[in-house]
Amino acid sequence: MAKRFSPAVLLCAALIAAQHCRAQDSPPENSRPTVTSESPTDGTAADSTTAVPPEPTLPEVAPPDPALVQAPAPPRAPSEWRILGSQWKELAPDLLHDQKNIYLFPVSAIRGHHLKPTLGLLGATALLMTVDAHDARWVRNSLQPLSGFNNTFSGYNTATATEAFASAFYAVAILRRNAYDQKTFMLAGEAVIDAEILTTIMKDADGRMAPISYPADGNFTDSWFKVHRGGWLGGLGSMPSGHEIAIMAVATTFAMRYPHPAWHRWLAYGLAAAAGLWRVTLQSHFTSDTFAGGALGYVIARYVVLGRDATH
Repeated sequence: MAKRFSPAVLLCAALIAAQHCRAQDSPPENSRPTVTSESPTDGTAADSTTAVPPEPTLPEVAPPDPALVQAPAPPRAPSEWRILGSQWKELAPDLLHDQKNIYLFPVSAIRGHHLKPTLGLLGATALLMTVDAHDARWVRNSLQPLSGFNNTFSGYNTATATEAFASAFYAVAILRRNAYDQKTFMLAGEAVIDAEILTTIMKDADGRMAPISYPADGNFTDSWFKVHRGGWLGGLGSMPSGHEIAIMAVATTFAMRYPHPAWHRWLAYGLAAAAGLWRVTLQSHFTSDTFAGGALGYVIARYVVLGRDATH
């Protein structure tokens, strides 16, 4: 027992001795400075503590006058000529892209893409071919009643009206600095160029005779692969109608770019249909020629040219 408690006794003795020494080192309580609490009514600080000097205050800085602060200059808008130059600069690459899509479309259709509408258009064209001879005879025997319509929609009148409208539309768009209208003109022109390139190749390939080329007693049935004059890229065949494919391409571009009010579309497609009918009554094309031209013009403008734009 004595051996067990000896370390504890020694530890207690050491703690007591340390406490006694600490008490001797500390000054007596009566010699400690007393701190008098400040009365709430005293106006001055009466204590024996060391006064803390006040922190220096920084001078207040007045905010800048908003009238004197110059806002950053807005970015300078591109000039009208630069906008026009960029639009024309994009034309050639867009045409190459369009032609690639047009001539690769049969491969896409064979693989099953857009197969149903393609078969529908081919079927409708083939059905109209079966009545081409009948329609051509009827037009040949009804030239006198149709003379007024043919004179109104003559080649000179339609070409002049189309060129005048396009030129005026583009000039007004430039004067008004309307980039949307300028883009519409460029898209319509692009669609016409795409359509005419395809038409020239197809006409050279099929070499179809126009109804006006037949004699008075012609049967209008043997019309394919008859036109060979002019060489390649002459575009002298009848299938499809070059006028109709171009007019429908322009009409589709304007109808899709300006859908409101609704009469815009009716007017555009109505004029395109009237132009196709005029080509038949002039005996320049068979009915199937104008139908194929209108269908191709619509598809090229709607899905090839305008299809690149996400807004269409």
